[in-house]
Amino acid sequence: MHRSGATMAWNVFKFCTALRGLGSIMILLVLGVVGVTYYAVVLTNYGPALSAGGLDSLVALLVLILFHSLLVMLLWSYFSVVFTDPGSVPPNWRPTIDEERGEADPLVGTEFSNVQTDPNQRIRYCRKCNQLKPPRCHHCSVCGRCVLKMDHHCVWVVNCVGALNYKYFLLFLFYTFLETTLVTASLLPHFIAFFSDGEIPGTPGSLATTFLAFVLNLAFALSVLGFLIMHISLVAANTTTIEAYEKKTTPKWRYDLGRRKNFEQVFGMDKKYWFIPAYSDEDIRKMPALQGLDYPSKPDFDSQ
Repeated sequence: MHRSGATMAWNVFKFCTALRGLGSIMILLVLGVVGVTYYAVVLTNYGPALSAGGLDSLVALLVLILFHSLLVMLLWSYFSVVFTDPGSVPPNWRPTIDEERGEADPLVGTEFSNVQTDPNQRIRYCRKCNQLKPPRCHHCSVCGRCVLKMDHHCVWVVNCVGALNYKYFLLFLFYTFLETTLVTASLLPHFIAFFSDGEIPGTPGSLATTFLAFVLNLAFALSVLGFLIMHISLVAANTTTIEAYEKKTTPKWRYDLGRRKNFEQVFGMDKKYWFIPAYSDEDIRKMPALQGLDYPSKPDFDSQ
């Protein structure tokens, strides 16, 4: 039994090491898919159609405007997730008297000898990082540190998704779905032409690129749609992927403030910033939840 546990731990360690090793490979893969799609849509099909005249030119112009607009937002959101720290525990962080009551078993030991808290408080402690854990914080084995309001570690962005970049991740999913759906719809006539009896204009290379771009974007559109629906439901309940798994048997969730406030906990209150990967200075100043350390909870839950 001990040997099996040691083997499992070793396999998990190798898995986490492999994820770290992916690094820039995943970023290059994403950029590669974008490059293939750009070549198929802009350079091969709809760019040349601008000079055709008539309705074809108008349709091509509309497709190209939408394509480039969504592509800018997609890449902006993507690199915001990649390069934004998801949130780390500040050095020497200590909980306030009302935090984390009833979420975990109390821990005792020398590490808590100098922590002054409510006698009923349940304190969470990370034995890997040797530090206290703020509310909704979890340890990431891939990053090797605790992440504030951790949702998951995403290999596609080579980063953890947490309190400070969760909105950017959701926008990345949103714009990826819109972009891949647009590409799938715009390349569908060209894809159908592959199975017709007539002659198809273009070189073998351009035809193969168009076929590949259609299949890739269709696959991404369908898969991203599933993730997007799942995360919309998580935002509506003000929970994360990890928390949703942990509270499967919990009938009430202390951070569920209603759909409107739950949405604002992630996207902020300023509507002008809802669809861009950024926050207004006022939201950052007035909403502690955006910093990942302090989260409002239900008044009736706290009174219990």
